[in-house]
Amino acid sequence: MEKPKTCGQYTCNEYREEMILLGLQKRLSSKGLTPDEKQSLLKEIAKAEKQMGID
Repeated sequence: MEKPKTCGQYTCNEYREEMILLGLQKRLSSKGLTPDEKQSLLKEIAKAEKQMGID
């Protein structure tokens, strides 16, 4: 589902989505992750990016 384009307004939901994505990316860069944990994080990141319209 594609988000409606806003006219330059940055919403709380957009901010929240960005912070979630940044948190996932930070966790991905952590040392000591198992391959399964990395794969899971990559899937979550892809899902978040798709929801944000970043493909």
